[in-house]
Amino acid sequence: MKNNVNKSMIEGYIYQHSLKIKKVERSDSPNFGKEFISGELEIATDEKCLNVLPVHFTYVTETTKSGAKNGTYAALKRIIDSGKTVIVDGIENAMKVKCQPSIALNDFYPQNQEELVSTPRNEGGFVTIITNFENSDPTKRSKFTTDILINKVTHVDADPEKNISEDFVRVGGAIFNFRNDILPITFTVRAKGAMDYFENLGVTGANPVYTQVWGRIVCSTIPVKKVTESAFGEDAVEMTSRKLKEYVITGARKEPYEYGTPETITEDDIKKAVQDRNVMLAEVKKRSEEYYANKNGNVSFENNNANTSVPAGGFQF
Repeated sequence: MKNNVNKSMIEGYIYQHSLKIKKVERSDSPNFGKEFISGELEIATDEKCLNVLPVHFTYVTETTKSGAKNGTYAALKRIIDSGKTVIVDGIENAMKVKCQPSIALNDFYPQNQEELVSTPRNEGGFVTIITNFENSDPTKRSKFTTDILINKVTHVDADPEKNISEDFVRVGGAIFNFRNDILPITFTVRAKGAMDYFENLGVTGANPVYTQVWGRIVCSTIPVKKVTESAFGEDAVEMTSRKLKEYVITGARKEPYEYGTPETITEDDIKKAVQDRNVMLAEVKKRSEEYYANKNGNVSFENNNANTSVPAGGFQF
């Protein structure tokens, strides 16, 4: 299985952040007592702060595995200590940064729910404090490039009642992180020519297409209208909004990779990756159940019913 591409670039103003310096608290950890930084760094890529993209950091230490100074740790610590933000200091004073994360998934099970929630997010990578943007065009300050195994293409019709103003296409499949862990993902396609291209690929679960795509990361504010009918007189109308973050494909490799070869990716590679993910998710579910049990005061909770079996691999990721 080849090393899959999965990279992003986001540059802009620090909108706000929740970065904190913490210490490893698990006494059985070889890193017990070691300091690290975690949290989210929100970046506004445009002057009106309409496209605000969070980058999540799980565990950033002062030194790398080789013992060298970690530039990203130094940059994040500077942000914690003295970084000015749009929210507090205004956009004219906000610190500018460039981040190079990858696309990851935040996998979790909500309390008392069996269904997994997997939310795409920008994860980790290098962080650099800058004085000038590389791209004068704000629309080019958030981009991604990734290899993807596509197994589903879905056309979505416009529906004003659902706040869908125009037709678009969803491209579903799997991407991979630097460890080649499989990450189920859905991208969006909005340009007419691109929609035609993906819809004409003939993709099915039995006939996936392995290729590379690139595009923009876009966060939009969607108005939501709630109408409560009245028994008489005027209906009650409530307007709210929700954030929608999309990975919008704007380009693709002219010729897809050859699927099914040791130099690219094989069916056995995918089966193993799916099985490994199922094992990981069983552990996530177990930890979630233990956490909620302890939170609710049931400290003696034992997860005797956790399903750690591994279903057969396949292409329904």
